[in-house]
Amino acid sequence: MNPTSRLLFAGLFALLAGCSSVYYGTMEKMGYAKRDILVNRVEKAQTAQEEAKEQFASTLEQFLAVARIDGGELKQKYERLNDELQRCEARAKAVHEQIAAIDDVAAALFDEWGNELVQYSSDTLRAQSQQQLANTRVRYGQLMTAMRSAAARMEPILVTFRDQVLFLKHNLNAQALRSLDLTSRNLQADIAALIRDMEKSIREAESFIREMQPAA
Repeated sequence: MNPTSRLLFAGLFALLAGCSSVYYGTMEKMGYAKRDILVNRVEKAQTAQEEAKEQFASTLEQFLAVARIDGGELKQKYERLNDELQRCEARAKAVHEQIAAIDDVAAALFDEWGNELVQYSSDTLRAQSQQQLANTRVRYGQLMTAMRSAAARMEPILVTFRDQVLFLKHNLNAQALRSLDLTSRNLQADIAALIRDMEKSIREAESFIREMQPAA
């Protein structure tokens, strides 16, 4: 990266960071602390992962169904699968965007929490808050590991989906359907693994949300 590019990148990063700071400051004035925003974004990520899990499973079913049904316009089959692919890509994008949004507010929360430790007059309360911060960081790390692991499983499956849709687009014949059938069967194990990871991540998110809620 040349010096000019580095300066542009640094400027863009600072601008985005500044925008986030302004946003969080405005939200706090409206009564929404960073902790509340973090919980809300984790909930949104849960929903995004649930929708992605269901969409990937549905798309695989459509791929298998199209490959097994004899007759019908091959062009219509291509269009049907292309629509399914686009839905999958949209769901995957939403998951990645939600993970990035969580990361942004978590970084701001942890920075604020750490910086405010010096404001305690009581050593006991400071130590308790510091331990809570450390525990929350650990739980957050576990959550992010689960979410990113599940999200990482999506791209290889999307690559295969794209290849098959592209192959069908330019080879509207029985050979393309046979390839689609074989590939779809092979993908079943990958989709099953994706679903398992998504469900694990969703459970991690649920646990994290409970721990972040104020005690009754």
